[in-house]
Amino acid sequence: MGRIVAIDYGQKRTGLAVTDELKIIATALTTVRTMDLLSFLKDYATKNPVECFVVGEPKQMNNTASESSVYIEPFVKALKAAFPEIPVNRADERFTSLLASRTIREAGLKKKDRQDKALIDTVSATIILQSYMEMMKNSI
Repeated sequence: MGRIVAIDYGQKRTGLAVTDELKIIATALTTVRTMDLLSFLKDYATKNPVECFVVGEPKQMNNTASESSVYIEPFVKALKAAFPEIPVNRADERFTSLLASRTIREAGLKKKDRQDKALIDTVSATIILQSYMEMMKNSI
């Protein structure tokens, strides 16, 4: 059994989250500079079995693609080319940054820590992964 890796893609840095091998718990993994993302994922996949990747899909409120899709779609194509044997799925990422900021604030972190964009990115990836896991569980 492999892990599911969630990707909250950003132009400068990307948040990553991962499941345990039994796919019960979503956990923040790290934040990686986007320019280093594919090499990080290749290294990670050689050390850990990966069942699939879940890439956040930014959408507008009317369900159309957001402006940031222009940056994400080329990455998704590169990810599929780099890992042809691993499925790449998409998950709606609307409001994940807002939810991540709220979660961090409610956790009682200091203001300086709450403003850490890398932390927000990893928490956003975790929220994307958790919602994907719930969607998959509900579709069975």
